[in-house]
Amino acid sequence: MRRIFYFLATNAAIMIVAGIIIQFLPAEYRTQDGQFLVIALVAGFGGSIVSLLMSKSIAKRAAGVYIIENPRNETEKWLLTTVARQAEQAGIGMPEVGIFDTPDMNAFATGASKNNALVAVSTGLLQNMTREEAEAVMGHEIAHVANGDMVTMALIQGVVNTFVLLLARALALAIDRDGRGIGYFLGFMAGQVVFGFLASIVVAFFSRQREYRADAGGAKYAGAHKMIAALEKLKRGQSGQLPDQLAAFGINNSVKSLFSTHPPLDARIEALRTAN
Repeated sequence: MRRIFYFLATNAAIMIVAGIIIQFLPAEYRTQDGQFLVIALVAGFGGSIVSLLMSKSIAKRAAGVYIIENPRNETEKWLLTTVARQAEQAGIGMPEVGIFDTPDMNAFATGASKNNALVAVSTGLLQNMTREEAEAVMGHEIAHVANGDMVTMALIQGVVNTFVLLLARALALAIDRDGRGIGYFLGFMAGQVVFGFLASIVVAFFSRQREYRADAGGAKYAGAHKMIAALEKLKRGQSGQLPDQLAAFGINNSVKSLFSTHPPLDARIEALRTAN
């Protein structure tokens, strides 16, 4: 989940800046359809591509990832060996391997390409999962890299960004047709927030589908029984509370599921059992 969170947060920040910059363009660029379509495409895909290129460095800083270069202990040596073996199986370059400090059982993979990736695992996962379960989690993350999920999500986000800008402009022009007054500015920025929030449902849907594929990859590289065991361990470790900011607004699970980037663990376990 951290992988998607960092990407989306970076993209959102870039798009807000792009939205502000658009306000300083001459009014004819904002009101003429053809010209604004080019602006929306450049800003929309530019935002997602920059987010992709920055994903690894931002994840390292945000999560406080320690990159394993010279293993300090047997666990770090095992991690490097496991990731190297799975990367070879997947036909990708050796990713950077790191550890971040949190009691949660968590891991993520990110990077701009299959041969320039990062796989990071939490201290909580290493402490609470068996080696077999952790191996499956590493396989899941390697599958994300091998499947090109970050690039795929960047392209999807680029399309979504473009539509958000176009819809925000439509709202702004409905308020101020000349595109010169404060009404246009406020309408455009409000439209970015509202339509961006709704567009996250689309991004979340595609993210959930990629998780099923990554689970299948984890089963391939480590064994289906290990992948199932890892998901069951994660399920037992859940608190049962809504794990994100939506909980603060009292949004129920059926609505929350639309915005979730990961499918329910029960559904993921059942998919693996059905496939095997």
